[in-house]
Amino acid sequence: MRYEADPVTMQVIRYGLEAVADDMGYNLMRMGRTTIVKEIMDINCAVLDAGGGILAQAHLCPLMMFSLPTTAEKMLERVPDFEEGDVVICNDPYLGGQHLLDVQFFSPVFVEGDLVAFVANIAHQLDMGGAVPGGVAGGLTEIYQEGLRIPFVKLYRGGREDAQIFDLISRNIRIPEKTMEDFRAQAATTVVGVRRVQALVRKYGLDVFRDCTRMLLDYSEKRVRRFLREIPDGVHTGRDRLDDDGRTDDPVDIQVNVRIRGDEMEVDFDGSSAQTAGNVNSPWACTQGGVFYTMVGIIDPDMPLNSGSFRPIRVSSREGLVTNPRPPAGVTARSQTMTKIVEAMLKAMSEVVPDRVVAGSHGQACTNSFSGVDPETGKRFSYIEIQGGGAGARPTKDGPDGQDLHLGRFMNTPVEAAELENPVMIERYEFIQDSGGAGKFRGGLSLRRDIRFLADVTWARYSDRQKFRPQGLFGGLEGSVGSLILNPGTPGEARCRSKGVGEIKAGDLLSIRLPGSGGYGRPSDRDPERVAWDVRNGKVSARSAREDYRVVVRGDGTVDREATAALRDR
Repeated sequence: MRYEADPVTMQVIRYGLEAVADDMGYNLMRMGRTTIVKEIMDINCAVLDAGGGILAQAHLCPLMMFSLPTTAEKMLERVPDFEEGDVVICNDPYLGGQHLLDVQFFSPVFVEGDLVAFVANIAHQLDMGGAVPGGVAGGLTEIYQEGLRIPFVKLYRGGREDAQIFDLISRNIRIPEKTMEDFRAQAATTVVGVRRVQALVRKYGLDVFRDCTRMLLDYSEKRVRRFLREIPDGVHTGRDRLDDDGRTDDPVDIQVNVRIRGDEMEVDFDGSSAQTAGNVNSPWACTQGGVFYTMVGIIDPDMPLNSGSFRPIRVSSREGLVTNPRPPAGVTARSQTMTKIVEAMLKAMSEVVPDRVVAGSHGQACTNSFSGVDPETGKRFSYIEIQGGGAGARPTKDGPDGQDLHLGRFMNTPVEAAELENPVMIERYEFIQDSGGAGKFRGGLSLRRDIRFLADVTWARYSDRQKFRPQGLFGGLEGSVGSLILNPGTPGEARCRSKGVGEIKAGDLLSIRLPGSGGYGRPSDRDPERVAWDVRNGKVSARSAREDYRVVVRGDGTVDREATAALRDR
């Protein structure tokens, strides 16, 4: 059958490429050895064109996807040639990456001797060496402390593993038997992806494939330009701030300035803090990703997401700001800044598209790494926890409870998986009442997870929003702040900083309490019956119902209408 490059064939190829990326992602998840790959799914996969631009991505972690094209473009400048079966790796944030724990894999796709595409994936590794086990410590002051920094290196040549490079990496990490198997899973995933893309190209023909992928990029660009033309020209500013950088107690300001002119948008970060001594600095690919992610969500989350989507949006930042740091600034905790960029973007865009934005979410990544020696096996272990908080209320719905951060889409680690593989006991895992900001639509509730440790561990972490609450919108109230509390309710109770490194003794209990989220619209406009439902289900206390929503809920969970009317008429 002979195919033509037309809109129907373009869409068929689009969904074919998305299926390749999704299958790569779920194959990687099934082959992964560590909980962060196989349970949390801190991964993403993509198909790129021969110039490194995105053609399709898996429906997994969005924040990682924006690194792949930036890194691929630099790879094409630095790697002189590719052969069938090559796998190039890189984790350098200053070459387009995220942080050193996120290792990117690229494989070329050849058809009839022509380089037609790349398949790529990225996965958070259990450990990449550095000063602290697990690598997720906040407060480190330069990238050299954060782990092994890998430039563009061919880990596989012509389909054969380079044993010397594997050996070099293995000798610089703490649990190589797990990390290197995750590396092999990433490599195997690219092999599958290459074969699937080759089959797709051969089915439709090389010329039709190239024409349709060009059409696809143009189609996404037109979708974005049409949206921008439909909203008024103007300048809009949004702000948020981090609690600190992990070194000092000074807040870190994020300011996003959005300029809309016709069918184009310009975004800069003038007014943001200078790059910090602590490692909350956001590499350039991450900063761009925060802007692109927000706009895709506002325009149409179901649109084809590819490099054409980004053409009408120009992002810039002066070097030396926290949004575009100079090396060797540390960047491990960059997700704290990325999420604040999203929150500031949503605030700025709420002025022109109030029905397409959400209120403030927990707006941070609560990432904890616990490393030690299992007393039963005598083997070293490293256990990573990434927990979810409240998601911001929407224009017509409450915010989702217990959701991961913007840009993440991570899954939780099941209690059974954590306890099976590590010397820990999860004693409490629940929603936190009243953590969602009151509003016509309520902010999502945050989570509390209490972990009892059965071994001494080194505890590295970064999180945020222990000082500054998630914003409400259009009269909605702010959400709650988070906390990390060691041995709560005991004489040894200690409230811990959001970022840093410490020690936890066997028998200690750590209570991880995530921030909530903001409400949307005035609380007094919320239907009293919905407030009563929240009270009956433990999401809102009777006190908050009365004080925040002006609703009186009886002991049996029903609305006292007379008392409520009197309260709301005041």
